[in-house]
Amino acid sequence: MRSRVLLAAAGAVVLAILAAGQQVPPPQPAAPTPAAPAPQGEEPTRFSVNVTGVSMAYSVTDRKGRFVTGLGKEDFEILENGKPQTIQQFAAESSLPLRVAVLIDTSNSIRERFRFEQEAASQFLNEMLRSDIDKAMVVSFDSAPGLAAGLTEDVDKLGNAIRMLRPGGGTSLYDAIRFASEKLGAEQPSSRYRRIMVIVSDGDDNQSHGTRDQALEAAQMADTFIFAISTNNLAGGDTEGDKVLKYFTGQTGGKSFFPFKVEDLSQSFDVIAEEVRHQYSILYVPEPLVLDGAFHRVEIRVKGHKELAVRARNGYFARKM
Repeated sequence: MRSRVLLAAAGAVVLAILAAGQQVPPPQPAAPTPAAPAPQGEEPTRFSVNVTGVSMAYSVTDRKGRFVTGLGKEDFEILENGKPQTIQQFAAESSLPLRVAVLIDTSNSIRERFRFEQEAASQFLNEMLRSDIDKAMVVSFDSAPGLAAGLTEDVDKLGNAIRMLRPGGGTSLYDAIRFASEKLGAEQPSSRYRRIMVIVSDGDDNQSHGTRDQALEAAQMADTFIFAISTNNLAGGDTEGDKVLKYFTGQTGGKSFFPFKVEDLSQSFDVIAEEVRHQYSILYVPEPLVLDGAFHRVEIRVKGHKELAVRARNGYFARKM
C-alpha cells in the first residue's frame, strides 16, 4: 500500500503544502535549528496535511552573507530525519513568475508612519515586478481586510491604489492574511508560480474573526512565503506585535525586518526583493512515506561546501493516518 502511494505521488508530481510546523532557521526562510518563536506563552502551531510531495524554497549565502547563484540540482543534497532523499524537481526561483501580495496596515496605530509605508510599498512594486511576467495585489486592513487592487502587472494601478489608502480603525491582521492567501492560492497550478506575501504592520491584531493559527494555515495551504516589515522598532523595543510577525515569517520560510526609522522602510523592501530573486526550489517524495502526525525534520546542504549556508524551512508535520 505504501509503495502504491509513493508511485502515485511521484507520477502526479504534487507540490506539497508544508504543514504549519515549517520553522525557519536563523539565516534562512526557515530555521534549520530551533523553531520560530511563537508569541509569548504559546506553543508553536502544528498543522498537518497529507504529504505526498514536499517542496522547499531556499537561498544560499557565503560567509559574508552574499547570495550564491548558478548552482544546479547536482550541487544539493536533502535529508529527511537524517535519511537522504531523491530530488524530483529543481528550479531557480528567479525564473518563476511572481505572485505578490502587499498587505498594508491602515489602522490608527500606524497613522504617523503611513505616508512612508505608501511610498516604500509603491517603489517596491515598481522595481520588483517584471513586465508581462509578474503580478501583484494590494490588500489593506484595518477593522477588516479589503482588496485595494487585484492581481495585475500594472504598476501604475497598484501605485494609485496604495496612494488612495487612508488610515483608520482597528487591526485585522489575521483575517488579512487569510484573505490574501485565498487570492494567491487561486493562481494555479501551484508549481508555475512563486507566491510572496509582504506585510507592513505593527503586528497587533484586535479585530480579526479568525485566529492566528487559521491565518498561518491559510498561508501554508497557498504555499505562500511571508515577509514582514515591522513598524514597531521605530519607537524601539521588541513588542508582542514583533513576535507575531516573526512567528508568521518563521513558520512560512520568510523573514522579518525591523527598520530603525521610517526612512529605512524602503531598504527593507529592497532586501526582500533581492532575497526573492536569489532562491532555489526543490521537490521530493519522502522515502519512506510515513504519515504519523509527527514532525519530519528536513535539511538541505550544498555538497562539498561547508562554508555555504542554506536558509530554508526545517521541516513539516505529516498527517496521522
